[in-house]
Amino acid sequence: MNAVELMKRLWTKLVGYYRYYGVTDNTRAIRNFKDEVRRLLYKRLNRRSQKDSFNWYKYALFLKKFPLPAPRIYVSIYELRSHISYIM
Repeated sequence: MNAVELMKRLWTKLVGYYRYYGVTDNTRAIRNFKDEVRRLLYKRLNRRSQKDSFNWYKYALFLKKFPLPAPRIYVSIYELRSHISYIM
């Protein structure tokens, strides 16, 4: 799998994760998850050859070309309160 395919798949997976876990008061957790994914991606891309194919500077340039999606809150439980008031 080349880098373009990898980044497309990773983008899709991350957006799905953010949409599922992106609820009120979970910002720190999904931000930490993105940071961990960024570190693991660096390790994964460096495994492609015997010597390091990326240093942190080259990796930063790679992420400029193929940025990871930013985590955000998709569902606010405070906005849902008016829609589910019949339950409460």
